[in-house]
Amino acid sequence: MPRDGSVTREKIMDTAQQMVLKVGLSGTSIDKVIDQAGVTKGTFFYHFKTKHDLAAALVERYAENDRHHYADFMAKAEQLEEPFPGCLYASYCYQSGAISPGVMAQVEGMMHFWRERLSEKIGQAVQLYPPAIPVLNHQVADHVLTTFEGAFILSKVMKEPKLASEQLIQCRNYLELLFRSGTAT
Repeated sequence: MPRDGSVTREKIMDTAQQMVLKVGLSGTSIDKVIDQAGVTKGTFFYHFKTKHDLAAALVERYAENDRHHYADFMAKAEQLEEPFPGCLYASYCYQSGAISPGVMAQVEGMMHFWRERLSEKIGQAVQLYPPAIPVLNHQVADHVLTTFEGAFILSKVMKEPKLASEQLIQCRNYLELLFRSGTAT
């Protein structure tokens, strides 16, 4: 086991992320994180000077994982096998006044990242299957992002885990109708 503190730091961050996704950042207190993670206050403050430092580290880790798992997430979205537990970005946006501008800028950067990647995919679909109606790639990408984020919110609020998967199926249906042109060009 490494003695550099990385295991403890990850444990604190994992605990905090679960809490943020469940009760939001405002409902996630340092004391609750310390208690759930089973660490001392000294250990927590060794790794994170403030709650905002923890929030920044969480979104930084989430963004890094997001970039590295882009292809994996796209494959899962196509399979629609399991409901996704939620989105850390959305949890932060609900309470944007409690988040530093730097963290919100990183969240915004990741939304642009997803928009660009999805726009590229939409562009590829447009080349192969001209859409049934005129569309702008970035607007279709925004629609897909909105559906994902909205599905997570509805699923959580309505306490219906399958709702997210069902809405993603509807989004897929829309895309299939939009790009149904018979055969590839």
